[in-house]
Amino acid sequence: MEKADLAPFIREVPDFPKPGIVFKDITPLLADADAFRTAIDAIVDRFEGRRVDRVLGIEARGFVVAAPVAYRFGAAFVPVRKAGKLPWEIEQVEYELEYGTDRLEVHRDGINPGDRVLIVDDVLATGGTAAATVRLVEGLGGSVEGLAFVLAIEALGGRARLEGHDVLTLISC
Repeated sequence: MEKADLAPFIREVPDFPKPGIVFKDITPLLADADAFRTAIDAIVDRFEGRRVDRVLGIEARGFVVAAPVAYRFGAAFVPVRKAGKLPWEIEQVEYELEYGTDRLEVHRDGINPGDRVLIVDDVLATGGTAAATVRLVEGLGGSVEGLAFVLAIEALGGRARLEGHDVLTLISC
């Protein structure tokens, strides 16, 4: 299977989580062994040859993709969570949503100064969550080697918020 063959594994769910939203569901891709392997391999292939010390997975579906990527790199996996979910000392960043703000957190010892970090998530939409994660990494002294997403919803313009960074998306819609 090739990266170009992954698009049919994205399911559209109308009116979820609220009326008027068409949710892009990656669970069919995760449920197909060949598609899942192809996605992981494509991310690893894209950043192969670079030093990656830590792979950050953004809650929650980002964990599922980031963990095997970290394994393949021989790197640490670090979860980035929504506020109040981590049990130890945290670094946090507040970021803008369409209506209001939210916070992301990471354990302070999850990133060390000088660490080279790959950020992984399932979907790049407006880019707010990914940009906030970049700020977390940089605030702890790490550097962002790149960002990888299974799917990008191009009309929402998220890539523009990550300008200056190496961004990989496997599927664009």
